[in-house]
Amino acid sequence: MNNKFDALKDDDSGDHDQDNSSPKDGEKGKIDDDEKDSNTTERKAVVPGADEHPLQYNFSFWYSRRTPGRPTSTQSYEQNIKQIGSFASVEQFWRFYSHMIRPGDLTGHSDFHLFKEGIKPMWEDDANKSGGKWIIRLRKGLASRCWENLILAILGEQFMVGEEICGAVVSVRFQEDIISIWNKTASDQATTARIRDTLRRVLNLPPNTIMEYKTHTDSIKAWEDFHGLVNASGGR
Repeated sequence: MNNKFDALKDDDSGDHDQDNSSPKDGEKGKIDDDEKDSNTTERKAVVPGADEHPLQYNFSFWYSRRTPGRPTSTQSYEQNIKQIGSFASVEQFWRFYSHMIRPGDLTGHSDFHLFKEGIKPMWEDDANKSGGKWIIRLRKGLASRCWENLILAILGEQFMVGEEICGAVVSVRFQEDIISIWNKTASDQATTARIRDTLRRVLNLPPNTIMEYKTHTDSIKAWEDFHGLVNASGGR
């Protein structure tokens, strides 16, 4: 990828063998207590270090995992999302990313989220509620590389849609994996089309790849309908 990220990418930042353990927070090794409580404590704003390459926006990595089939309310869903950390420069990004388990090495029902700092990876967040997401379903074995290409494109501002990009998610499931990119304004068809076309390019998708755009309003409605069908808190 022809941008500042390539020159700074170190040897252990790509796909490689990982520790077989899968810590619940998505990182290898033990997590400090303040990381575990990241959703309830205030974090200091991150800033680029001296001589580092600043990003246009600060971003945060999040991780979530749940047991398939177990009903999940909105409140418990929010509590289940753990913030791994935030970064403001290219170097800080690689520091996080090079120690994170790759999506292809995750097990069970797990998700990684990359969102602009201050935006939670939830439909109901103020920055997301009028938006939607492009969804691509991947066969097993492709998630790690597609996820890396997608987040590098987002951090490198390759989508060229101003402040429209909110974040991205990779969802690891048993039969397939799912990549999605979220934007602020679902009704802006020109912007959503540009995101779609850029997504095709950065992921090098075959022409016949099926891509679905879904508004968060529709996602909430589908979740509420399912909630009613099971007469419990519907899963997400």
